[in-house]
Amino acid sequence: MSGNHHNMQTLLDPVVLFFVLGAFAGLVKSGLRIPLAFYNTLSIYLLLSIGIKGGIELFDHPASEIIWPAIGTICLGAIITLIAFQILFRLGRFDKTNAVAIATHYGSVSAVTFAVVLSYLQDRGLPYEKYVTVLLVLLEIPSIAVGIFLARWTERDESFSMKKLLHEVFLGKTILLLLGGLMIGLVTAYTGNKQLNFFFFDLFKGFLAIFMLEMGVVASQRFPDLKKVGVFLILFGIGMPIISALVGIAVAMLTGLSVGGAIVLATMAASASYIAAPAAMKIALPKANPTFYLTASLGISFPFNIIAGIPLYYQITHYLYQTCHLI
Repeated sequence: MSGNHHNMQTLLDPVVLFFVLGAFAGLVKSGLRIPLAFYNTLSIYLLLSIGIKGGIELFDHPASEIIWPAIGTICLGAIITLIAFQILFRLGRFDKTNAVAIATHYGSVSAVTFAVVLSYLQDRGLPYEKYVTVLLVLLEIPSIAVGIFLARWTERDESFSMKKLLHEVFLGKTILLLLGGLMIGLVTAYTGNKQLNFFFFDLFKGFLAIFMLEMGVVASQRFPDLKKVGVFLILFGIGMPIISALVGIAVAMLTGLSVGGAIVLATMAASASYIAAPAAMKIALPKANPTFYLTASLGISFPFNIIAGIPLYYQITHYLYQTCHLI
């Protein structure tokens, strides 16, 4: 299948179209918004659904199969955070506080981008390791840990509370729902209960599409801030995901993931967090400027990954796996 056909298919994917519609609605100030309560319900649904699916699949996999990809993923989060920090601090001339805050977002992961890449692979019938949800949870934590470590060298607010931060990272909504979903999925697989399948699996793409409509509106609100963040951060917001994806593919190859698994890991590595990381940085580095880290992750990298990044990582992974005779 030609690259152009692939790109066309991606742009015509309902999830992407909903995102573009939302972004357009935001730009023309149409007033289109999903009610906050429903938006929160949707995010809970998506995180639980990803967790449950992962738990059911995890039940069928021996721990020995997951151990190397799991270790690789933990290292991946730390490596990306350090690379991003060096680029921002040395090339971008950002002060240490903002360089750490932005880098932490890039080492962390976006569960929404993860959901989109799973939907993308499903549409193309490309299999992937079903325990990738475990890797999603594992990738959320190391970058924040490295961020806190780097933050020790920066100006820290007196009100900084490690207890509050650990609570936010490990018991915050994202991790709690993903891990809770995993546990529920494991139990449902063990008991062979399929009652939740229709609601959590069959309806997933429809709910994801509506969620993406709101994400489009939210991302478009960050577009005016592009003037404030400067050219370097705009280039970083596009270039860093590609660098991260390449590191992700390398880790996937070293830990024996399939092509599908490598595409998922590359996309996870490329995605930047805009839920867990901002919450953690507000506590760890309250002096960091949210305009920088939110505009970069949500206004630049998120739309780039959804529209152009995922098909690009798909092509690069296939090319590298074929070149190295892994498929």
